[in-house]
Amino acid sequence: MKKLFLGIFVLAIAFTTIALAAPKEKCTTIQSGTLLAGDGTVIPLGYDKWGYNYQADMFNGYYCDAYRDAAWCQQWKDVKLAMKWNNAWLSNQDCNGDGKLDRHYGYTTYVGSGAWLTNHQSGLNPDGSQWNDFVKIVAKPTSTFNCASVGAIEIWGEFCLIQEVTNDPSAGMHGKQLLTNPAGFGAWK
Repeated sequence: MKKLFLGIFVLAIAFTTIALAAPKEKCTTIQSGTLLAGDGTVIPLGYDKWGYNYQADMFNGYYCDAYRDAAWCQQWKDVKLAMKWNNAWLSNQDCNGDGKLDRHYGYTTYVGSGAWLTNHQSGLNPDGSQWNDFVKIVAKPTSTFNCASVGAIEIWGEFCLIQEVTNDPSAGMHGKQLLTNPAGFGAWK
């Protein structure tokens, strides 16, 4: 019995040594000062001039700022927008070596990655009343998953809109517009 225990102990040490000696994947972080945003600028620590804080997985600014003040979004220029996401949606590091933050790392698409995003928008109506809208978006768990089967809405081919809460007095909308089962992020991978 002592020999068996000693043999198992030696094997355990050998496997632990191999596991500790195995090289870890080298990922580049934002702190390196070498990662680039979509517009080719170096990603800073904290917020950039547009309102993105890639390290914290969030955006706070105006709708058009999220798109670098693109011409097509000008009609929504005064809409406030706050976004939060997880690392499967947009990581805060580069592990594939392309010099940019990873999206759905380890997956060929977002499908099955567990990616999620929240958007919270708010603004003023022409009559002066305030409106706000909150949505949760998740990656589909499989390519054949039917978002409608759980009451969700498919968007962009790879995602399901699983929750929407809107308060807009001028449109007569108050509260929950869409809520799926499950509505939590953890159930979507």
